[in-house]
Amino acid sequence: MNNALLLKLHRWISLVFAIPLIAIIFTGLILSVEPIIQNRGLPAGMADADRLTGLLQRYDPAAKARGLAINASGQQMRLLGVNAPVIDLATGEAATASDPVGDVLLWARRTHEHLLGHDWLVIASTIAMVVIMGLGVLMGWPRLRNSLSGWHKGAAWFTLPLLLLSPITGLFMVLGLTLQGNPPPAAATLPLADAVRAIAQSHDVAHLAMIANRGGRMMARVYEAGELRAYTFTAQGVTPLPRNWPRLLHEGNWSALIAGSLNVVVSVVLFGLLATGVMLWSRRKLRRRPQSAAKTRDRTAATPA
Repeated sequence: MNNALLLKLHRWISLVFAIPLIAIIFTGLILSVEPIIQNRGLPAGMADADRLTGLLQRYDPAAKARGLAINASGQQMRLLGVNAPVIDLATGEAATASDPVGDVLLWARRTHEHLLGHDWLVIASTIAMVVIMGLGVLMGWPRLRNSLSGWHKGAAWFTLPLLLLSPITGLFMVLGLTLQGNPPPAAATLPLADAVRAIAQSHDVAHLAMIANRGGRMMARVYEAGELRAYTFTAQGVTPLPRNWPRLLHEGNWSALIAGSLNVVVSVVLFGLLATGVMLWSRRKLRRRPQSAAKTRDRTAATPA
């Protein structure tokens, strides 16, 4: 397969998937900062086991909530699976104002994962991204020049491992490939209030991100030293789950500051590559049109009347 054909495939796959890729990359850029923001946790003294269980009793007296999610940046808590208001953790009352940062992150996550309900398009675009990168590799080492094309090729090659890691780990998540060992046996599902008390015995709930039933087991996710660790509740107590490396790498939750910053870089480079690729294609098209028009005029002028 020659380079001309590889380049044509590389270019046209990029153009066909340009719009969904822009949406995925842009929302990925927004989500890259989420670990950095949420890792800071709640202010000291704002949350402990007694306060959280008291709020559960107040806003979910029937104990029907499937879980809770804490937004540290907005200092708010949501109860999952029940019709309860968003709770302002600073006052303990129903939140009267929206959290702009949390709302943007929630919108970005839904769009990034579902693209307005078109999950198949997310998967197809992610596969297309891997194919585009693979075609770029097959075209061989670039000639680095101080030009738009040179910068396009140089940026792609120098960041290639990071660029490939993002869509590949995303596909692992879609396919349910966690690379985890066997998780510890789960205990019977705990009432949510009991789970809060259990996690508070060994962890600072100011850094608690969520407690929820996932796959038939009660799980908790807590930020620890920059990493979002997952725990389950067993007969022995709160037990760490094996690390889900594809998710940690993709979301940047293995080290909030370092991984989050790297994901920002990856998103910026991907957006730059897509933009410069479209610009290069547009230049070629615009360059050909005047030449074609000039040839048409020359033929017309040479035709005898």
